[in-house]
Parts: sequence; C-alpha cells; structure tokens
Amino acid sequence: MAGPPRLFTDLSPAAQTNFAELFEQAQAAAFDRSVRDLPGSFNRKTVKGRDYWYWQVRDLAGVNRQVYLGPDDERLARLIRLHAEGGRNAASDIAPLAGACVALGCMTVIQQHFAVINRMAEHGFFRAGGVLIGTHAFIAMANMLGVRWTSGWRTSDVDFAHPGRNVSLALAENAKADMHDAITSLEMGLLPQHTLAAEPASTYMTARKDIRVDLLTTAGRKDDAYLFEPLNVSLQPLKFMEFSLEHTTQTVLLAGEQAVVVNIPSPMRYALHKLVIMGEREEAFRTKIGKDAGQVAALVEYGLERSPSALKAAAEDLMARGPGWRSRAKEGLRHVAVHHPEIAQRLGDVLKASAPATARKKAAATASRR
Repeated sequence: MAGPPRLFTDLSPAAQTNFAELFEQAQAAAFDRSVRDLPGSFNRKTVKGRDYWYWQVRDLAGVNRQVYLGPDDERLARLIRLHAEGGRNAASDIAPLAGACVALGCMTVIQQHFAVINRMAEHGFFRAGGVLIGTHAFIAMANMLGVRWTSGWRTSDVDFAHPGRNVSLALAENAKADMHDAITSLEMGLLPQHTLAAEPASTYMTARKDIRVDLLTTAGRKDDAYLFEPLNVSLQPLKFMEFSLEHTTQTVLLAGEQAVVVNIPSPMRYALHKLVIMGEREEAFRTKIGKDAGQVAALVEYGLERSPSALKAAAEDLMARGPGWRSRAKEGLRHVAVHHPEIAQRLGDVLKASAPATARKKAAATASRR
C-alpha cells in the first residue's frame, strides 16, 4: 500500500550545480558592492555558537558601525581572502545562470514580488541585517536544499523581519537607507496602512489587496509598531520572532533571469517557528493554518530524511525555551496532524526527545494520572 505523497522532489544534478554556481557569483557581486565604497575592516562575531562576518567602519562620531556580510562559510571565507590579497572577484554574467536555473526546474517567485524584494535589497535592507521570511523564504529554501516543494508556496504576502533596535547600521554613502521610499517608489500602488490609533505603519498594501508587504521584528515590552529610524520604516513586534532571526543563512531568490542574494532563516528553525506561531493562530485563520502546516510538514520531512541533526538542534533549542514555547508547539502539532498525521507523529517524537529532563518527567507524570 502506497504511503502519503511526498512533499518535495529532488532537483536534477544539473539544476543543483547551476544553482550553486549562481549563488557563488551573486554572493561575490553583493560582497563587492558591500565593501567597495566603505573603508574599514572585517569583523567576525560569534552569536549563539555560530560565526557571522561584518564589514566594520567608524563613523564621523567615532562610533563603530557594521555592514552584514553573512554567516561564516567556505564561499565567504574565500571572498574575504581574495579581498585581503587585493584581488577582485571576476563575477560572471548572472542573467544566463539564473535563466538556466529556471529552465532546469528551480523554484521562482512572481515578478511583482521579486521587484519588491529586489528593491529592498538595492536600498540596503539585507546588508543592514534584514531577513526575508514567510513563503518567499520557504521558496528560496527549496533551491538552496536542492528540492522543489509540491505545495504550500502560493501567497500574496511579502514578509520581512529585522532585529530593529538591537543593531547598529552602516551603509555605503551612495545607498539609500530608506525602506519606505524603496517600497512606495515601485509604482505598484503599495501604500502604508495606518491603524485607527494612528500607530506607525508596518504594512503596505495595494488598493486591490493583491500584494501586501509586512515588516516585523522581535517582541519587546510593548506590542505596538515603532519607527526604526535608521531604515525609515516601521516594524511590528511579533512574539517568538527571535527564533527565526537566530542562525540565519543566505541564498539566492529567482525570477526569470533575475537573482538577488537574501538573508533567510535556517530551514529547520523556520519550520519550528511556524509550528509555534500556528499554536497562536485563531481558528478563523484556517486557510493560513493549512498553508503553514504544509510548509512545516515539507521542511520536517526533508529534515527527517536529509538533515536530522539540524532538526534535532532546532528542536532542542525550542523545547529549552520554556513551557509557553512547548505548549504552543504542542498545539501547532495538532494542526499539522490534521493535514499530515504521519509527519506530525514523527515530529512529536523528535520534540519529546529534545525536551529538558524536567519537562519530560512532568509530562510523564501528567500522562500517568490520566
């Protein structure tokens, strides 16, 4: 008897090879733009056990500020060595590589959504540590992992997140640090949506509501959106957002013959963050819950088969964050089980095994009293 349909299929070896080459060339071009016009030095930071690279400069007031370059990996280390030796990366023409990737089956986003994301990149959002989240990040993860998702990747929302007040920004003099202008200058009819309480807008939407842009950040003491002046944009705090903004990675997003380097969450952390958020959603958001469940299931299926250590590490981190996180993850599992019962069962086993010893003992005691 055949089992449930698989939630991803493998890209061909040719597609995976071409995408790897595209990412290398696009990352080299983005790296060159980031350090070309700013005198400074490379600086490596270790955050929660992972290394990240920044280009550090000192402003006119003597304050150190940093341009985000990406997580430490072999490609980035090679670019840093090349720059230190006085060399320049001879990047290939990206358009033919991007076109080849699309022809070979890599996943793409629609042109209108790509235009928004690319404009944000041009205005320095990702160099300032911004992260693409939501369904477009899910699409980008597929190519990075060498697969295609079979569902769960259609959306009208374009979601971004930024750590907000927790970072100090530096941008090239010829780069515009103005995300409001980046979005509204697209001539796509995206307008800021203000609330009745006249709070700062963190959402942009077209009159037909066919495209929506949300800008999020980590939760603090207040739930209200606030103006983040370094990027001239408002950010809406969201509970649990920090889980997706830790251990981020980089990849390339595709549309036709265009490509842009973006920061995205770690795939397994993105999946478990979605799981927790599902535990917060009201039943009125059934359509959203169904899509979220599909994304969680697809990534977990990949993690169970191809990346169990990354899934285990993300699960251990989540389960160690306290009873509120664990209870929401349990509720999220209930939603996943409605659509993908087998994967929900296996993920539940991973989460239980990853819980702190005290939490496991408490759960066992509760079960024995029933």
